[in-house]
This record gives sequence, structure tokens and C-alpha cells, in this order.
Amino acid sequence: MLGELIEAETIGAAWLGVARMILEEGSESTYDSAPILELERVTLGVARPASVDAIVNELGDTERLAWMHANFTDHALVAALGDARSYASRLYDYAATGRDQVQWVIDRLRADPTSRSATITTFEPLLDTTYIPCVSLLDFWIRDGELESIVYAHSIDFGAKGYGNLVELAYLMERVAEGIGLGVGRLDFVVKSAHIYEPDFALMREVVRA
Repeated sequence: MLGELIEAETIGAAWLGVARMILEEGSESTYDSAPILELERVTLGVARPASVDAIVNELGDTERLAWMHANFTDHALVAALGDARSYASRLYDYAATGRDQVQWVIDRLRADPTSRSATITTFEPLLDTTYIPCVSLLDFWIRDGELESIVYAHSIDFGAKGYGNLVELAYLMERVAEGIGLGVGRLDFVVKSAHIYEPDFALMREVVRA
């Protein structure tokens, strides 16, 4: 079963599209003992991802956006995740070795624009004994003169955090694209478990109606 494909022009439209589908068609389940509505095997295809998005700016929560941005830019341990290493440390100091994976992608695509293996991970098996990062694989390639990306996540909360993830993924694409001198193309975000937690049901119903 291939699952659901949600096509959208922007990350904001993709967020609202998947949230609406979760609320209307999601199955009741639990994640870490918390009630959720869930869709399995969802792919968000975003034609023009951008880190500045009108829908997210209007409807997203500024504190949640700031928290996610800090996760992707600050190397400090994340207290809310049990002092897990942040996405920033995983991307720019992989496994505390000093390896900058984002620069590695830029260098790889500069050296070989036809590369099909400009692929990096946030998963650190020797360090991740409790928390497993939701976004674990980021793959970049050049198609039709633009940088495209395919990203995999084991699960994404599209009530509280999903739009923040999309903003930060778009920002990473912009950073890599600038590094290789190209524009930003399509983002495909593959999510095994796309869900919303019960405390956010009412809020998200208001958001998608807006």
C-alpha cells in the first residue's frame, strides 16, 4: 500500500491539507500512550517550499515555531526531549565528531551535480539510546536545474510541530541551494505516521476552517 499523497504549492497549504485529512480520515490510535488521530504512509509533495510562508505565519504558533527553529539552529541539548541532541548538532556536528553534513551535501553536489547519493541522516545509533529523531533521512539532488529534496520521518505531529518541521526543511533546502548556486525546487516529505494529538483536535479544526 503506497498510502496518501498530498500535493500542494506551498508548505502552508501542505500542512493544512494533511491536517484536514488526518482530522477527517485518521484512525484512532496512541503514541507514547497518548491518544492520536493517525494516517499511515503519507507523502507531502510541495512544489515551491519556502522558509517564509504566508499561511504558516498567519496560522502557526510563534512559540512553537521558535522552539523548532532553535532545535535546527542551536547545538544545545533539547530539554523538552530528555536532553537529546538537537537537529542542529546532528546536522552540523554529527555524532559530536565535527562533521558538518550540510556542507558535505553542498560540496558533493558542487563536485558532481548528477550525484544521486547526496544523502545525510540525523540518526546517531551510538548516542540515541532513548530519543529517536522524527526526521531521520534527508536526500538532495538536482533536477531540471533546481535543488530538490526527499525527506523521511518515522512520525510527525501535524498539530503542534509539523509546520515547524516544514519551515526548517525549506530553510535547509535554501541553504544548500544557495551553496550550489541554484534555486529551490520540489520537496517530498515522506511520513510513516502523520498524526495529531487529542489536545490539539479542536484547535486544528479551527485552523483548517480558517
